[in-house]
Amino acid sequence: MRMLLALLISLIMAVPAWAQTPCETRKAVRPSLGHLQDVMATGRFIAYNPTELTVIDGMVTPASRESVRADLLVLRPYFDSLITYSARDGNEHVADIAAELGFRAVVVGLWTPADPEEVSNAIAMHRAHPDLVVGVSLGNEIVLGKRGTWEDLRNYVTLFRSRYPQVPLTVSEPFAQFLAPESYDLLYSLDFLMVNIHPVFEKWFDTAGARNWAEFVVNVTGKLEEAFCGPILIKETGVPSGPLNLGFEPEKQAAFWRELEAQFKPDRRKAFAYFSAFDAPWRISDFNPMGGHRPEEAYWGMFTEKREPKAVLKELPKLKK
Repeated sequence: MRMLLALLISLIMAVPAWAQTPCETRKAVRPSLGHLQDVMATGRFIAYNPTELTVIDGMVTPASRESVRADLLVLRPYFDSLITYSARDGNEHVADIAAELGFRAVVVGLWTPADPEEVSNAIAMHRAHPDLVVGVSLGNEIVLGKRGTWEDLRNYVTLFRSRYPQVPLTVSEPFAQFLAPESYDLLYSLDFLMVNIHPVFEKWFDTAGARNWAEFVVNVTGKLEEAFCGPILIKETGVPSGPLNLGFEPEKQAAFWRELEAQFKPDRRKAFAYFSAFDAPWRISDFNPMGGHRPEEAYWGMFTEKREPKAVLKELPKLKK
């Protein structure tokens, strides 16, 4: 099995010729990344969507400030850094509350980089907390979900940087998208890379085990290091805790994270975020860039939608204050 996985990875993850240029010759712009890299090496990120925020049939129910605060109070003993998916509908409160609760870093995500409200909110969060907001991510799986193109993303980066050059910028896509030749112009311009690496979407997932799942994430990250010169932060990976009828269960989720923690040692060059903070039952009927009906989308959380800890947290030590 291990030899088979190694072969699959070597075939799928071959680094394209354009990515073999030495880093010293790249022309990427680099705002200050020191604090981000410090937290990558010594902190603990988690990808966060507010529990009160739902999107059902296109109808958005925003999260209140009080609900966001209750969420972050639950997360803070285990995590000191956050990645959001949006800068509106309640997410605009994250930086203020995170600062109050002693979080070390926030990467602000924009679901729609062309939305003036999201852009304005993200900049306001950075200006209010420049030592906390370590970067902005322009979109989530926009290329994969066919909500935009690489050219669109390049335009977003160019426009945002022309107005706010001091803010570190990234975009977020699955690893295969970043290793496609079409992405190379954009990769040159990013300050850091946020990537999704999901073993559960590989054809061999059901016949492998937790050690192989984690090994896959480690090997893919190594290939990305060859293709990208800046810091790499894995925004999404993991195994959902359900539904049981699809073969997902809490022990599998816990086993994956146990193996990843053993095999992947974060540093200033690369780190991973835990995905995700809370279960989201509404996501079963939400837009899915992978297509089809995916019940497992409801079960990625470290906590349930009621903020109750899952089995995976029993093995994750609380952070020292």
